[in-house]
Amino acid sequence: MKTPAFNPITGAIRALAMDAVQQANSGHPGMPMGMAEIAEVVWRQNLRHNPANPLWANRDRFVLSNGHGSMLHYALLHLSGYDLPIDELKKFRQLGSKTPGHPEVHYTPGIETTTGPLGQGLTNAVGFALAEKLLAGNFNRPGHEVVDHHTYVFLGDGCLMEGVSHEAASLAGTWGLGKLIAYYDDNGISIDGEVEGWFTDDTKKRFEAYGWQVIGQIDGHDAAALAAATAEAKADTQRPTLVICRTTIGAGSPNKAGTADSHGAPLGAAEIALVREAIGWAHAPFDIPADVYAAWDAKVAGAKAEAEWNDKFAAYAKAHPELAAEFTRRLAGELPTGFQAAAAALIEKVQIKAETIATRKASQNAIEALAPALPELLGGSADLAGSNLTHWSGSKELAAGSGADATGVNYINYGVREFAEFAIANGIALHGGYLPYTATFLVFSDYCRSAIRMAALMKIRQVMVFTHDSIGVGEDGPTHQPVEHTASLRLIPNLDVWRPADTTETAVAWTHGLQRADGPTVLALTRQNLPFTARSAEQIEQIRCGGYVLSPASGTEKAVLIATGSEVGVALAAQKQLAEQGIGVRVVSMPCTRLFDLQPASYKCAVLGSGLPRVAIEAGVTDGWYKYVGLDGAVVGMDTFGESGPGAALFKHFGFTPEKVIGVVKSLLGIKLD
Repeated sequence: MKTPAFNPITGAIRALAMDAVQQANSGHPGMPMGMAEIAEVVWRQNLRHNPANPLWANRDRFVLSNGHGSMLHYALLHLSGYDLPIDELKKFRQLGSKTPGHPEVHYTPGIETTTGPLGQGLTNAVGFALAEKLLAGNFNRPGHEVVDHHTYVFLGDGCLMEGVSHEAASLAGTWGLGKLIAYYDDNGISIDGEVEGWFTDDTKKRFEAYGWQVIGQIDGHDAAALAAATAEAKADTQRPTLVICRTTIGAGSPNKAGTADSHGAPLGAAEIALVREAIGWAHAPFDIPADVYAAWDAKVAGAKAEAEWNDKFAAYAKAHPELAAEFTRRLAGELPTGFQAAAAALIEKVQIKAETIATRKASQNAIEALAPALPELLGGSADLAGSNLTHWSGSKELAAGSGADATGVNYINYGVREFAEFAIANGIALHGGYLPYTATFLVFSDYCRSAIRMAALMKIRQVMVFTHDSIGVGEDGPTHQPVEHTASLRLIPNLDVWRPADTTETAVAWTHGLQRADGPTVLALTRQNLPFTARSAEQIEQIRCGGYVLSPASGTEKAVLIATGSEVGVALAAQKQLAEQGIGVRVVSMPCTRLFDLQPASYKCAVLGSGLPRVAIEAGVTDGWYKYVGLDGAVVGMDTFGESGPGAALFKHFGFTPEKVIGVVKSLLGIKLD
């Protein structure tokens, strides 16, 4: 590998990276300095984008999966003309700046996804490329290719070490995502030093086995080799491409290049002075010459590319007006006009049928009712469709292979890849044009928790279907019985976690999740049947508040029972028996604690009452319920793992029975037990 031919074009990237990190006294200068030539070839010679309109529909997508090197991304956005002035780069990693420590979508113009947890950026990029393929299959017509763009992703050793990269890359090869091009920064260094002590994979063979085109190893500092590799990658439309680029981390630093010292810490003032001399950069920190700005400026080319596409789309709209209107609506993230009517019809039908069924089946019924009115709905499951009940009568699955017909595809078989499933769905949602729903068993939410967290952090609209929600799973035993998972997911900010009690609450949860535009929704659903409970129109509306009075007390009210999911039926049975003994209790159903917490204090007080002892009932860990019952209340729950056995026997064994609830209520009231 030859020494980089330092020039002002790439010198600007190196200078901005090392100066911003130095000023912040925090960050990762080595990767931006090492990938400067790769970035120049991709961004100046290949990336089709418009800095004046970061959300242009047919722009190429760019993802920095090795997001710790965020100053590379910020430098590229600034230099190419995005609304990211130099003062924002001077505020790198500072509170309130548009240049946070890792790239964050919605904060910085031009950032497509939030990266930092390694491997997930690559996985999001697979989602971007899949969305492009499906949209092209559904909207392009002969002579009118309005969906035609690439997804470029930079990644490093850490991304490839994370297991999710295997899951995602395997699927990308299976799906033949020919417009996905990844550049592997093969610099051999991570935080702990030279990776050869813990990362000896044959990456080339690994990706070839996935069905990727693999180019290189090439010199990652040779612009001509990089340009040729990119042209070769774009020429293969049948396979995703990995370009393996051998680089020197911190390239340009006389004493720290090629070492871990340049990875995650400022270079230091003395070394930066040496870098300036080594790369021929005789400018003060954050001072970029006008000719360098002119060389990087992408506004004119970007405006031209978008204008050409606008003309193409106008011709498309003339030839196919309904398709054009649908495409525009879906890219804007607006629900179709018929959705509200479909949602109302679903809830009305549920009331009429009054079925006693599992909430996983109620979920499938909701999909069946809503999907025809929502063509952007894109489902999927991790090899559990028959158990998660995520198929509906109109499901059309994506077939393997690059040449597979994508027309009408609305269902993805992810295989046993829970983490990739949810992270790919994040990319699909961010790309636009689709509203994804995903599925697996609730106990396996552990596998995909980081992707769930990222969806909540990025405010992504995704409905996450988790079935087999408690010890009601039964004979599969404690490995498959999620006693702590619902409570754990409730701890994630901005995540709506629903545990519905019957068909009505399931229908409301689904419609609310699809309408929610500022974050994801989890549905924790039963395997076993749950009884239907009749409600007034007002109560149905109150379900959206997350908690409501399902059944008022009969006679003088002495206590309040709060329950979710399958335990609502237990609470109602206990209420009936207590009433027969002259003890009036109110039953509150609380299917979504986060939404309840967001309600005004007056509403919450009206639902929970005041001055009355409260008992929470849920087949799961107890800690989270004390915020509602207080220290003088009680929780009927379980703080152990489950057991193998029939579900009904387990509920009795662990005390989720009316009798147990009655005993707890009487104890709180000081009533002697029989």
